[in-house]
Amino acid sequence: MCGRFALTEPSARLKEFLDVVEVEEFPPRYNIAPTQPILIVVAGERQQPGSNLPERKAMLVRWGFTPSWVKDPREFPLLINARAETAIGKASFRAAMRHRRILVPATGFYEWRRPPKGAKEKSQAYWIRPRKGSLVAFAGLMETWSSADGSEVDTGAILTTAANRAIGRIHDRMPVVIKQEDFARWLDCKTQEPREVADLFAPVEDDFFETVPVSDRVNKVVNTDPDIQSRVEEAAPLPLPKAKPADDDDGQLSLL
Repeated sequence: MCGRFALTEPSARLKEFLDVVEVEEFPPRYNIAPTQPILIVVAGERQQPGSNLPERKAMLVRWGFTPSWVKDPREFPLLINARAETAIGKASFRAAMRHRRILVPATGFYEWRRPPKGAKEKSQAYWIRPRKGSLVAFAGLMETWSSADGSEVDTGAILTTAANRAIGRIHDRMPVVIKQEDFARWLDCKTQEPREVADLFAPVEDDFFETVPVSDRVNKVVNTDPDIQSRVEEAAPLPLPKAKPADDDDGQLSLL
């Protein structure tokens, strides 16, 4: 899953990476947690022929997806992640998969390796960041929830997929990574049906991310300083990645 992430790049870099018209200035965020506002990117209106202005736009939503049909969010579970392989078949996510796909920019995410039951060792937190470049875009879904009094809240979730061999040493799930060359296809809900973008749900390459063991200070949302990403000594070394099967299909996933 993905329960914490960071976004620390300046707005100018985000505009370039995401190809959006405008991104408001905001301070670096080293420990973004559920229910907090997160930056997302959606497909905007098509520009006039000959225009070189970007068609995408950035906006803020609450991290924690609320389907439009929910009457009282207080009585509904907080959906921060959605399984990419099954989202199209779930009532909570079906409409958003067809009509409201988004990008969630990040500079990396955090994950915890939990020891087996009965083991004496503590859980180990990891800061997981791209090896090349400083930004990554996760696949996400958006929904606008409306209350009885007419007020609206934009909400979002991050899509996850089976972990690749490198991340699988820590956790069995990871965020779906959308490469820059696939941004347009993922965001295009008008001509691209969910089944036509299902190939993007495959786990990213094994060497895409590097993992940095960090202290348990990241566990507390009040800790938002850059030191939470500082390397520490691991409680126990990570196991070696599992050998790649001879008939491996590069982790391609299907909704069929």
